[in-house]
Amino acid sequence: MTPTPSTTRKNMVWVPGGTFWMGSEDFYPEERPVHQVAVDGFWMDTQQVTVAAFRRFVRDTGYVTTAELQPDAADFPDADPALLAPGSMVFTPPTGPVPLDDHRRWWSYVPGAQWRHPEGPGSDVGERNRHPVTHVSYLDACAYAEWAGKSIPTEAEWEFAARGGLDRMPYVWGDADEPHGRPGGNVWQGLFPWQNLEEDGYAGTSPVGRFRPNGYGLFDMAGNVWEWTRDRYTASHAESDKNTAPASSCCVPRNPVQESISDDSEHLARRVVKGGSHLCAPNYCNRYRPAARQGHTEDASTGHIGFRCIIRETT
Repeated sequence: MTPTPSTTRKNMVWVPGGTFWMGSEDFYPEERPVHQVAVDGFWMDTQQVTVAAFRRFVRDTGYVTTAELQPDAADFPDADPALLAPGSMVFTPPTGPVPLDDHRRWWSYVPGAQWRHPEGPGSDVGERNRHPVTHVSYLDACAYAEWAGKSIPTEAEWEFAARGGLDRMPYVWGDADEPHGRPGGNVWQGLFPWQNLEEDGYAGTSPVGRFRPNGYGLFDMAGNVWEWTRDRYTASHAESDKNTAPASSCCVPRNPVQESISDDSEHLARRVVKGGSHLCAPNYCNRYRPAARQGHTEDASTGHIGFRCIIRETT
């Protein structure tokens, strides 16, 4: 029986829940095996949490994000002292083609980069109130969700919602990479990481809600920014919930400070991020799909990861 929501939630939609086939056999190893999963109904934010919404949270609580905190040298004994400063990972496109085997050719740790200064000192979010907030860690997302009286979705809840009723389809919008020959979301057109044709109208993040919603009325479930989920990352769906390093970190680069810690440290707990971002491109990272998943250190942040929240309610 489908649960019936008892009240209407502002800027949220009711996702009715049900059984679906989670994962994909057709793209990356970490998406396998396809397996059947059931989820209960829940409310979900129609849009990714925006800069304006996150600003209200910070003003109300005085919260300081992970990227604004001074790293403790005792936690990073092998780190470059120059990197022991508050900051975050920033994407800078190279001027021409480069080998795709080293994300450091386009990602760098920038001291001073944080949600207010997404490209580092001197940048701001003055014109981006309706853009998704970025440079937020999983810990930051959880703090916001608690303040808002909401939760971060599980991976299964997120994937079920992203599919919008199109079970076993490769993309949010169906079986075609570009519906009707046009980008269905804010993703990379051209040759990553240097040639951005901007056929979708955006070189970076876009205001939320600029692309057609999915079958549940949810916007930006493919592209714009990756979204945090509650689940610990494993190298495949078949593995148990344990701290497993991803097979590839092509889309969610490791902060070089975190790289100085051994992978068996609890400090390196990884959470699943979903949905891809404006940096996902078919020639490098075809992960703007419901089944796509990557792992990211929960206390790190980048300029292409954000989040949205849910409220679980069954009646």
